[in-house]
Amino acid sequence: MYYTKPKLLYYRLAQAVCRIAGKYLFRPQVLRNEIKDAKGPYVVIANHQSMLDFLTLIGLTKRPMSFVISQSFYRSLPITGFLDKLGVIPKQQFQTTVSDMKKMKTVIKNGQPLVIYPAGLMCEDGLSTPVPLATYKFLQWLKADVYVARCRGTYFAMPKWSKKIRPGKTTMDVYKLFTKEELAAADLDTIQRKADEALLYDAYREQETLQFRYKQNDNIEGLEHVLYKCPHCHAEFNMEVRDGNTLHCRACGYEAKSDELGFLHNTKGFGPEIRYVSDWSRFILDSLTEQVRNGEDVWLEDVTAVHMIDPKTHKFVDVGHGTLRLNEHEFAFRGTLNGKKATLTFPTDPLPTLPFKPGKYMEIQHGENIYRCYLRKGHLVMKFINLVKIFYVLHQESTKEQIA
Repeated sequence: MYYTKPKLLYYRLAQAVCRIAGKYLFRPQVLRNEIKDAKGPYVVIANHQSMLDFLTLIGLTKRPMSFVISQSFYRSLPITGFLDKLGVIPKQQFQTTVSDMKKMKTVIKNGQPLVIYPAGLMCEDGLSTPVPLATYKFLQWLKADVYVARCRGTYFAMPKWSKKIRPGKTTMDVYKLFTKEELAAADLDTIQRKADEALLYDAYREQETLQFRYKQNDNIEGLEHVLYKCPHCHAEFNMEVRDGNTLHCRACGYEAKSDELGFLHNTKGFGPEIRYVSDWSRFILDSLTEQVRNGEDVWLEDVTAVHMIDPKTHKFVDVGHGTLRLNEHEFAFRGTLNGKKATLTFPTDPLPTLPFKPGKYMEIQHGENIYRCYLRKGHLVMKFINLVKIFYVLHQESTKEQIA
């Protein structure tokens, strides 16, 4: 397969733009940079706290690196021609085709560096998305040295749930995780354990140590779409943000106020004290998981508008509407697409999660098609996503039991 080598002039321009933007947004402190003078082929696996984590990484070596990016992000930008000159490799999130694998392997075969974000999705609650085991099998297959690029703090600079950016200090630590010989000799459990220790994170617990300050970091408008369940009365979809910095439950009056470091404080004197957004989010996911394991009927359905990318404008445009239903094994859509009646099903078993915007939409990617679903009840998006996460875990558990 042909290797698309990054064009040096365009790559240098991208590095310059990213350096300027990165200094403003992330104010990065580089703790280690072991790829600065690294020779030969290698793979960089990076954690993913925000949409623009690459701003710091791209400038850490003069050698052009081939970045693997999401197909949705790639196709929705009006600069695909420029991105092609940077040698990027677009792929569907959580789905890797044989063609995608060959493209990445070709980078290594040509002696060049490759950058992968194994989680495939930035977090919505400060907790990293689990990395599928197949990703680590793929690393072994690439047969190259593996470096880790771990950023801290970028989640707070660009929370997924917020419309605002909050410039502030971040760190980047880049170091070798495996030589290709160590990778070849290690069993998969060892690779997973060591890589997970390097990649997985809880941004709020990291912040407890870092104590970095970000612009308007106490503003939590939009967080109610992620923390949709009250930890006191357990009512769903009654959380609202008051005064920009306080989560309030309309059902029972429970309140939690955010401080400038992003931590929460119980202000009413009743109900639990939950300091971290990540812990509140875990509570919601654990509660829903218990319902599913107990056999409760937790299927979801809502009316949705469906948008797809127009290849000419590179924008998502309205192509239809209908109802979207989720059960333990699949999404089912019934409605119209491009003026024709359509009934579609999308298996969820291989999906650890989906791309989404809390309170607005989620993207179902099937083959080359990307369906962005804007639910009529936008507040249901996060619950849909949580169920996808739970169903994936249950499927993995079932698969292991069958193998055993």
